[in-house]
Amino acid sequence: MEDAELRQAIAVMESYKERVEALSRQVQVLRVSLEEVTLTSDALKAFKDAKEGDEIMIPVGASSFVTVKVTSNKNVVVGIGSNISVEKDVTDAVEYMEANGAEISEALKKSADALNEAQQALANISSAVQQEYMNRQQQPMQ
Repeated sequence: MEDAELRQAIAVMESYKERVEALSRQVQVLRVSLEEVTLTSDALKAFKDAKEGDEIMIPVGASSFVTVKVTSNKNVVVGIGSNISVEKDVTDAVEYMEANGAEISEALKKSADALNEAQQALANISSAVQQEYMNRQQQPMQ
């Protein structure tokens, strides 16, 4: 490998490192989002199935829950993005959360696949660069 090729390989390796880091952050954010949507969906289903007067536990964030008594009002205020919320019937809210969860799951799968590809490419180019350094160290000085 010529010096110019080695420099180019190192630049590509750094680019893959940055991509792996960015994709790792993206996967983490998507996992947290999916966990939140799943928890919310489960709580909405419990609310939907509850009868008036039942007590149910509702998540309020940070792994904390409050006990509430169900009333006849089965409407839910749902965040739909960009700090916008709308009131929905609980059945519509459950459907919305399930659809949202499906979208996040798909994005998570694509991001995880891209992360795996980038990690493999990084491993391959890192190995080639390391091999070139070892080859250069073993060559006698001229």
